[in-house]
Amino acid sequence: MTNPAPSGVPSLPAAAPTIKRLLQLSIPAVVIGVVSALLLFAIEEVADLLESVIWDAFPHAVGIDPDSGWWIFTLLSLTGLAVGLCLWLVPGHGGRDSATTELIAPPLPVRALPSLALVAIIGMAGGVSLGPENPIIAINTGLLVALVARVWKAVPPALVIMITAAATIGALFGTPVAAALVFTGVVGGIAGGGALWDKLFLPLVAAAAGSITMTLLAHPSFAIPMPAYDSVQPVDVLSAAVIAVIAAALGIAAAAVFPRLHGAFRLLGNPVLYVTAGGVVLGILGVIGGPITLFKGLAQTGELVTNRADYTATALVVIVLVKIVALTVAAAAGFRGGRIFPAVFIGTAVGVLANALLPGIPVSLAIAAGVLGMVLAIARDGWIALFIAAAVTGSVVVLPVLCVAILPTWLLVSRAPEMIVHPTAPNPGPTYLPASGTVSH
Repeated sequence: MTNPAPSGVPSLPAAAPTIKRLLQLSIPAVVIGVVSALLLFAIEEVADLLESVIWDAFPHAVGIDPDSGWWIFTLLSLTGLAVGLCLWLVPGHGGRDSATTELIAPPLPVRALPSLALVAIIGMAGGVSLGPENPIIAINTGLLVALVARVWKAVPPALVIMITAAATIGALFGTPVAAALVFTGVVGGIAGGGALWDKLFLPLVAAAAGSITMTLLAHPSFAIPMPAYDSVQPVDVLSAAVIAVIAAALGIAAAAVFPRLHGAFRLLGNPVLYVTAGGVVLGILGVIGGPITLFKGLAQTGELVTNRADYTATALVVIVLVKIVALTVAAAAGFRGGRIFPAVFIGTAVGVLANALLPGIPVSLAIAAGVLGMVLAIARDGWIALFIAAAVTGSVVVLPVLCVAILPTWLLVSRAPEMIVHPTAPNPGPTYLPASGTVSH
């Protein structure tokens, strides 16, 4: 997720949207929010079911230890082969390469969506170090733009793109606050009439509907049980800033090699070859780092924090390095997925490592700072980095410290390489004009 808005920010008319217009569009916004959450829930449920079969039911049925190195290597290699075959042979070819797209992109044709869902599910179930955010936003956007064009012809496609993305972000994080923070930067940079909350109104309606629906279905939560951080010490500001900068530097290093690694894999030509090669590399990394370094990292983040006393500083260094390489390889090799969820795990591991090296640093503060720096470097969005860093710890007290720590971290990140491969001739696609509901190309 870099620069989440579609490129090309237009000017708006002087007039703000009317209350009647906002109320009329609230109905499709609620529907889009609910449908977006249902689609996310369905895809994650299928992926979880497949994961339980290949990582639990089958190996136990035949007497295999699913945590053994050879099984991890085999499954990740086969996952690469399966995804590569889908990208080569299945109609739609898995949609766009996630390495080359922003979080919000022009809608895919409906015919490409089944193949994208298929490769995303295989990757998530197979243990690939990527999150669901990019594929599910693309799937929801493509499907809902097509459906709304039939049911509510008066709703502009570009508006559907924006509220669908907001709804999906709200469902992913279990709260509309995440979407509101992301879209504050997006719509705040659009010139024109109307208050900021007028521009945020419909994305927030959709995000609220999506998050409530997802909460009723799955109760998603980023908060991880850890010691409370309830008092700020002067040294904490310096500690948080140093940890955040170190985490961000690791993310920047990954971003710097990302385009070259992406190009190196493509030298193999056929997706069967380069995605399988990526799966083999991920399998080797999984053997080195162990099961804790597999998958998108949300469950593994909780496991790492809960059992942090079981890991030596050396083991934590290995986990950090393996996971950041696994994220870079998975994204560069053609697997479909997002980078935010693995970035949260890496930042958490950096924080746990900092606490292991310097126990005087409160573990909650160290983890929040690590997540802040890594997510900021990978996502390039200060609002979402602050939100996730605070959400992981569940602490409000840590926020002022993070607001200071983000300042030197942003100075480091703002001119550094982004973790995206820019196409030679980018197509920015349509851009939503929140006040007027028109489309700019």
